[in-house]
Amino acid sequence: MQGYGLFCLEEPLHSPQGSLLTTGPGSYKIPAFGQCPREFNVHLLDESSNPKAIYHSKAIGEPPFILANSVFFAIKDAIRAHRRDENFSPDFQLNSPVTVERTRMAMGDRFAVQHRNSAAKGSGVEPWSIRL
Repeated sequence: MQGYGLFCLEEPLHSPQGSLLTTGPGSYKIPAFGQCPREFNVHLLDESSNPKAIYHSKAIGEPPFILANSVFFAIKDAIRAHRRDENFSPDFQLNSPVTVERTRMAMGDRFAVQHRNSAAKGSGVEPWSIRL
């Protein structure tokens, strides 16, 4: 779930002046119980040992955490499939974290295009946050 947060939820937002807006749990989305799958199967290795690790652990740190990038690529593949179904170009840029907003914009439907056009530079719309 920690990796899911990294690739799908945790987006630091900055004001147009450069101040960090997402400074704590009240403004910074972290995974919660509601985001956990209803069925979450975990299998541990039976009768395996690792006498050189702390408490005989099997994996800690980055390797299991980085495996969560599979969530990012699964979402990207789903967006690409949608774009092909709608006869849009299958080529698009998608940055992590894949927030709901970024997913919708990558879909390329008429609402995303409408928003992109209304929020274009020079349109007079002042953003409340910027991405660095």
